[in-house]
Amino acid sequence: MKNLENKIVTSLAVIVLTTSISYAQEEERREKPKGSPSIAKILKDLDANEDGKISLKEAKGPLKKDFKKIDTNEDGFLSKKELKNAPKPERRERPRN
Repeated sequence: MKNLENKIVTSLAVIVLTTSISYAQEEERREKPKGSPSIAKILKDLDANEDGKISLKEAKGPLKKDFKKIDTNEDGFLSKKELKNAPKPERRERPRN
């Protein structure tokens, strides 16, 4: 009888753990943004000193990589206008399963 109880408890623990992991993975998938972020979102996330523009030190990812291309007036900052007119980064194709 004790052995059966241990098996039941173990089985329930495995089910709860599996369900928790599955739920966490689903939450992670839902949180990923679709498409490109808005200019307001980019400024909110990257403009550390809140001056309304992004410096090379504040830039990350494709913005940092293409900073000189985007900074059309060559003042060392990316303004809202420059971000709006920036070329869209090339999308990498996802490998098909």
